[in-house]
Amino acid sequence: MPSFDEVLKEAGEFGRFQKRVFFLLCQTGVTFSFLFASVVFLGQAPDNYWCRIPGAAELSERCGWTLEEEQNFTVLPLRLANGSSSGECERLDVTWDASVSCANPLARYGNRSVGNLPLAACRDNWVYKQPHSSIVSQYNLVCGNAWMLDLSQAVLNLGFLAGAFTLGYAADRYGRILIYLLSCLGVGICGVIVAFAPNFTVFLVFRFLQGVFGKGTWMTCYVIVTEIVGSDQRIVGIVIQIFFTLGIMILPGIAYFVSTWQGIQLAISLPNFLFLLYYWVVPESPRWLLTRKKGEKALKIMHNIAKHNGKYLSPHYSEITINNEEVSNPSFLDLVRTPQMRRNTLILMYAWFASALIYQGLVMRLGIVGQNLYLDFFISGAVELPAALLILVTIDRIGRRLPFGISNIVAGIACLITAFLPEDTPWLKTTVATLGRLSITISFEIVYLVNTELYPTTLRNFGVSLCSSLCDLGGIIAPFLLFRLAAIWLELPLIIFSILAVVCGLLVLLLPETKGISLPETVEDMEQLSRYDMCF
Repeated sequence: MPSFDEVLKEAGEFGRFQKRVFFLLCQTGVTFSFLFASVVFLGQAPDNYWCRIPGAAELSERCGWTLEEEQNFTVLPLRLANGSSSGECERLDVTWDASVSCANPLARYGNRSVGNLPLAACRDNWVYKQPHSSIVSQYNLVCGNAWMLDLSQAVLNLGFLAGAFTLGYAADRYGRILIYLLSCLGVGICGVIVAFAPNFTVFLVFRFLQGVFGKGTWMTCYVIVTEIVGSDQRIVGIVIQIFFTLGIMILPGIAYFVSTWQGIQLAISLPNFLFLLYYWVVPESPRWLLTRKKGEKALKIMHNIAKHNGKYLSPHYSEITINNEEVSNPSFLDLVRTPQMRRNTLILMYAWFASALIYQGLVMRLGIVGQNLYLDFFISGAVELPAALLILVTIDRIGRRLPFGISNIVAGIACLITAFLPEDTPWLKTTVATLGRLSITISFEIVYLVNTELYPTTLRNFGVSLCSSLCDLGGIIAPFLLFRLAAIWLELPLIIFSILAVVCGLLVLLLPETKGISLPETVEDMEQLSRYDMCF
């Protein structure tokens, strides 16, 4: 009986059918990037807000004040009394009632200086010029509550982490396309609930769930694309990363034209419902079907692929070699049970962690010159485009391992140089830091492809999801590591990033080269690949 790769070659390794499925699933990269980076626009700091004095709302209505007039009566005396106070996080500890004069609310205090009036910390009585522009103004995430904005992103990353474990496991047990469609439905429903969350607790719960399902869409679509193309076309996985970058570039446009955070949330969530239409055009992965002893269904899909590709399967392709490896529910022990698999798993977990931590750390540290958030964010996405292009022109010529290692080492060197460049050469520091970001982006994109190619079909989705969960852990740690170390010495985070990147670059050189190699179907295939690579 022919093997799956032999049948795939006959049916077309990257014909019209695969190109259509590939293009459709690439859209998932756009919507996932919306979710990944949306906090930048959902959580914009309000331009103008202040703490309202108790009774000020009723007095303002009685006196017919505008918001500007109320702000002048509330904040101006405070600023005159205490030049360092902006009136955002504290207020005069007074109460305005019906006896207060509209012309001079503080007249009742006689000759007492405003500076002698007591102050009180603001709790929950803030006034915003644009009350629904962001979740910050919606849920009062200012002053002592400002840390809750960071919590919202940490919760999303925790959702990614949970999704990697749960839905990665489910996709290997119940099928790729089923989990993909359920995840798309989950992202859409949770996204709508987030937009209309009555309080911050509900917002956090469903943002967490949106992260769980979002991870399911991203990882599963990546695996489906990789499993239906030939070994020479698996770099299509890199192109999916380009769509992620395109999403990063599109997001500021959506935020620019939509004035409220609820509108932005709906705009980035509703497209996920359209992916449910893929039920009729994207088939189950035939590789996965073979591992589940469903050879007839796999062969039927292969005949359909051949038909759409203008090919014809020979009559003797009535059966495909069935994977004889005992299929069980995947677990972490399966990833570390054999020597080569254990080595690959531990290196890949570290590579995911280091790449995510360094990438997010450099993005937060580098920033973009200028004051226009929308333009700055667009430029920050455009910086990543050359990374995918460099991978596409090198990975099929010199393989995966060398660019993977070199990109990490270059990122580490760039971080180290940036740390010790003099402050009076900001353009040079920015240039070298940008080189570091470009290099770590290359590493970040290659690890997706290599991770997919280094696991057998029986463990592929679970292995990719589990290893990539370290990416989410790195994303959670990155802001805390960056800001705490920067408080000690501004350049100290770069030293840590440098060490992490160089170590990662050296470790990934120990991974087997997968250029032009058929995807392993069993653990034994993976062990043989690693042993063969070690001989050269």
